Amino acid sequence: MKESAVNHIDLSSIQSAVTSGDLRLTRWKEENKLLQLFSSYPIEEWNEGVNRLQDEVMRQATIICERQLAEAGAGDPPVPFAFVLFGSGGRCEQTSWSDQDNGLIYADGGGTEAQQYYEKFGEQLSNLLVDIGYPPCRGRVMASNPMWRLSLKEWQDQLSGWVETLRWEDVRYLTIASDLRCIAGDEGLAKAWKRSFMDLLGRSEALEAALLGNTVRHKAALNVLGQVITERFGEHAGEFDVKYGLYIPLVNGIRCMALYYGIEESSTQERISKLHELEAFPRPWLDALRRAFVKSLKFRSLTNRHTEDGIIQGDSYLSQETLKQKDVSRELRESLQTVRQLYRMLQRQHRFAERRLP
Repeated sequence: MKESAVNHIDLSSIQSAVTSGDLRLTRWKEENKLLQLFSSYPIEEWNEGVNRLQDEVMRQATIICERQLAEAGAGDPPVPFAFVLFGSGGRCEQTSWSDQDNGLIYADGGGTEAQQYYEKFGEQLSNLLVDIGYPPCRGRVMASNPMWRLSLKEWQDQLSGWVETLRWEDVRYLTIASDLRCIAGDEGLAKAWKRSFMDLLGRSEALEAALLGNTVRHKAALNVLGQVITERFGEHAGEFDVKYGLYIPLVNGIRCMALYYGIEESSTQERISKLHELEAFPRPWLDALRRAFVKSLKFRSLTNRHTEDGIIQGDSYLSQETLKQKDVSRELRESLQTVRQLYRMLQRQHRFAERRLP
C-alpha cells in the first residue's frame, strides 16, 4: 500500500472512543501527529489525512450520540438518517481548527416521533462536537438548527422555496447546501437529496444569474500595481487573510462554474477535474485554477495557530514574516492574479445571464 499521511492516523483509537472526552483526547493526539508530518507530504495528500481524521472523529461522535440518547430513554432512531457536512467539511477541505457546518436528513414517514427524536439528536450531537473541540458555526449551520435538520420531503420543499424566492439569503443558503456530503448514516438519503437539488438547479435561468451575482461581488486582493493587499488596521495589520482573500474566492468561483455545468461533486478538486473532463474551459486555464487552489490549501495551513486546552486553534492570516518569504510572496501573487482572471470571466458570464432573463 502506498505510504500516505492517512496511513499515520490511528483509526482504531478513534473508533474505540466511548465519551466525548476520549474522542477529544484522541483527536488532539492524531492532529499533532499529522502536523509533524506537514513537510513530508504534498499538500493534497496531507490535507486528505486531516480530513479523513475529522470525518472519523465526527462519525464516531454520531455513534456516541445515538448510544447516549438510547441510555437516556429516547430509544433508537425511528427512521434512518444521514449526518451531512457543508462548508469546508462538505468539500473535504477542513483545517484542524474548522468550526461546525453540518445538518441532518432523515427519512419520511416518521411523523412527530421522528421530528422529536431528531431534535434531541441534533442538539446532543452539536453539543458533543463542541465538547470534542469543534466550535459552533457562527451562521448556525448545524444539526441543532431546525432549518438544517429536516426530513427528506421537508428538505425538498425548503430547497424549492429558496429557488422560488431567490432572496440574497436564499441564494447564500443554496450555495452552502451545494457542498453537502454524507459522512454517517444512510447514504441513500443524501443521494436522493442531491438529485432533488441538481434537478432544481437545472430548471431555473434566474437561479443561474442569482448564483453568479452572489459570487462576483468579490474583488481580487491585489492593488492596481499587482501588489498583495494586506490588513491595514488592528491586530492583524500587515498580515494577509488567506481565507477571505484567496481561498473562499477560489472555492466560490469554481463552485459557481461547476453548478452551471451540472457537476454534482462537492470537493473543489473534483469540481476542477470534472470541468477538465467536460472540456468546459481551456486546459491551461483550469490547470492554473488547480495550482492556485492547491497553493491556497498550503497557505491556510501556514496561518497563525496555537493550542488551547488541548485543541488546536488558528486564524486565517499569514504573518508578516511568512509574507516576506520570496516563494510565498511570489506564489500568493500568482494565485491572486488567477482569482482576478476567474472573476473577470464570471462577471462577463453574469452580464450574459442577466440579459437572457425575461
